[in-house]
Amino acid sequence: MRLCVRLMFFCLSLLSLPALAAPVAGLYQVREAVADQQPESRDAAMQKALQTLVQRLTGDAKAAQSSALESLRKDPQQIVSQYGYEDDVLVVEFDPASTDRQLRQAGLALWGANRPAILAWWLTESPEGAQLVGESQSAAAVLRSAAQHRGLPLRLPLADLSEQLLGTADVLLANDPQALREASERYAADALLAVQASESGGNWQATWRLWLGEEREQGKAEAADQAALADAVMLAVNERLAPRFLVKPGAAQSLTLVIEGADLSRFAALERLLEPFAARLQEIDGQRLTYQVNASPEQLRAQLALGQLQEVDEPLDAGESLENADEAGAPAPQVKPRTNQLRFRW
Repeated sequence: MRLCVRLMFFCLSLLSLPALAAPVAGLYQVREAVADQQPESRDAAMQKALQTLVQRLTGDAKAAQSSALESLRKDPQQIVSQYGYEDDVLVVEFDPASTDRQLRQAGLALWGANRPAILAWWLTESPEGAQLVGESQSAAAVLRSAAQHRGLPLRLPLADLSEQLLGTADVLLANDPQALREASERYAADALLAVQASESGGNWQATWRLWLGEEREQGKAEAADQAALADAVMLAVNERLAPRFLVKPGAAQSLTLVIEGADLSRFAALERLLEPFAARLQEIDGQRLTYQVNASPEQLRAQLALGQLQEVDEPLDAGESLENADEAGAPAPQVKPRTNQLRFRW
């Protein structure tokens, strides 16, 4: 009966999924440029594809050089399901199960496919003028390609006339991003990325800021062209975000997760959020769902924040109160701390 109820929840919830926390499509597909289709060029591109994938999954550019991955570096094809060529690009499809198993055996912490949806306000300044990149512009393809290469779900604003007015360095790089937050509300993203990119002396530079909730990251990047600059910025963003969501080997524990205020429109999104933690639905009681998950409390909190869930205190439970001294003058019941249960609600 419980399985039937769960399936009913899932099917109905597909009709109105929330837009937050986007699964990355093609997370295990990597595209790398090749000079030709000779074996030497293919092997070099395959090595680079492996390095790109490992960084994409771990947020660590040096992780692929781990001594535990030596055999994998010598023969990346042991985790490749297929590969092929598209013009001057080698397209490599890595097998998700084999890849995750090898990386976990190497002791690496992994970032799951469900990642913060990033809304990018990208201002390009050139001698011809300044322009905010919108989703329908040709420059958008460069940003999307870079985001895909680094495993990030990217969204772009419409960049209509009202939004072009926001396309100034003062607005994008302000310490208080209130104007951007208000303009971003209709896009329902998890994180805001503001970038000022400019050309000087034949090279491109970028100053960027990233907001995830109230937390801010920032940095600078430089490259020879706009495509390389976009890749450098997305690489930096991946490296800053990944540590918040990495599932570290051995750090997980069995936790009971109680979700309050659940409804049909939120169920499928919740299932996706909990996918990295081998979540098992234990009970449905009205709008309360109880799961068993394997995670650390910190990982679980970071992941559920993507769905806009808030942690709440446990309710008083007489069955878990401390023993009272005697009936007369006994203190009010206290709740024993429960380290294996977390409660959240919308």
